[in-house]
Amino acid sequence: VDAVSLTVDDGEFMVLLGPSGCGKSTTLRMVAGLESISAGELLIDDVLMNKIPAKDRDIAMVFQSYAL
Repeated sequence: VDAVSLTVDDGEFMVLLGPSGCGKSTTLRMVAGLESISAGELLIDDVLMNKIPAKDRDIAMVFQSYAL
């Protein structure tokens, strides 16, 4: 994943769309804390989340299929 910048306001519903292999799942896994971030910063409510464990992020992720 290279150069992703997202701004999602409180209460908004966010969807990532793109072709297979473009980094959607990897991006979501980084936000959820299931994948490490090798460069850059992940800010949620202006709090740096890069080192916050997944269990402490209050983030949910649902896949459409178990095949992912």
